[in-house]
Amino acid sequence: MLTTTLCAALSAAGLALAFLTAYRRRFLRATRIAAAALLPVGLALAGLVTLARRISTAVGDWAADLVFKPTVWTGFVVLGCSAALYGVSRLFAGRGRGRAPEARTAGPAGVAGTPKAQELSGGRGASAGGGKRGSRDSGLSDFADVEEILKRRGI
Repeated sequence: MLTTTLCAALSAAGLALAFLTAYRRRFLRATRIAAAALLPVGLALAGLVTLARRISTAVGDWAADLVFKPTVWTGFVVLGCSAALYGVSRLFAGRGRGRAPEARTAGPAGVAGTPKAQELSGGRGASAGGGKRGSRDSGLSDFADVEEILKRRGI
C-alpha cells in the first residue's frame, strides 16, 4: 500500500514536470518526461515493484547464507565435482570414436604402416610421407599444403 502511494506521488511529480515542459513549448521533451513519469505507477499497479522487492530479499538471504553456512559451500563443491566428472566422461567418450570395431577390442596397433595403425592415427600416416592427395584428412589438408611449401623452401 505504501509502495503504491509512493509510486503514485513520484508519477504525479513527473507529470507536473512534463506539463511545465510542455508549457515552454518543448513538446518532444515533455512527451518523454511523461512517459518516464508513468513508469513508477505502472510498475506498482502491475505488481512488479513487489516482485522486485521479493527477488532482492531472496537474493540477499541467499548471499548471507553463502557467507555464513558451510552447507552452501559444500553444495558448490558437489556441483564442481559433478561438472568435473561430466567433463572427464566427455573427454574419454570422444576417444573411442572413429575406431573400427576390431580396433576397439584389440590392443595397441602394430606397425605404423599397417591399415589398423592408420585408422587409429586418423589416416594421417599416408599423408605425412607425401602419399595420395585424396587420403588426407579434410581438416588437415590446408596445413599439409603449407607444410609442403615450407619444405620446398627449406624452412
